[in-house]
Amino acid sequence: MKHRLIHIVAATLLIFGFMSGVHAANSDQKRIHALLKTYEQALNAGDIPGVLKLYTQDGVFMAQHNSPAVGIDAIEAAYQAVFTAINLDIKFDILETGILADDWAFARTSSAGTTTINATGDKVVESNQELFLLRKTGDGNWKIARYIFSTINPR
Repeated sequence: MKHRLIHIVAATLLIFGFMSGVHAANSDQKRIHALLKTYEQALNAGDIPGVLKLYTQDGVFMAQHNSPAVGIDAIEAAYQAVFTAINLDIKFDILETGILADDWAFARTSSAGTTTINATGDKVVESNQELFLLRKTGDGNWKIARYIFSTINPR
C-alpha cells in the first residue's frame, strides 16, 4: 500500500510538473506573438523608440543589401535611415515559433503590404520572409536579439 501511494504521489508530481511546463511554454508563445505584433505596429508607425525597446542592447539587425547593425546605437541609426527612406504598411504572418532554451526562442514570419518611397511618393508591393532570434530578459519579457529579412517579391 505504501509503495502504491508513493507511485501515485510521484505520478501526480510528474503530471503537475509537465502541466506547469506546458503553461510556461504557452505563456512564452503568447509573449512572443505579442512582441511580434508590437514590432509590426512600430514598423508601420515609423516609431524608432518603439522599435528600439523591442531589441536587446547587443541586438543585431540584418537588413537585406546592408551590413549588419550591431548594438542598439547602430540599430537606431539603421532604423532612422529606413524610416527616412520609406513608410511601411505591412502585416506579419507568424509561421513558426519555438522555444530553444529557457531564455532563447525563434520566430519565422512572412510579411506583406506596401512600401511608400518617401522621395517619390510611389507605393510598391512589399513581401518579405523574416527570421527572429529572441532572448528572454530578466523581467520575463522577450526581446529581439537577432533579426534578418529578405524579399520574396514578386509574390
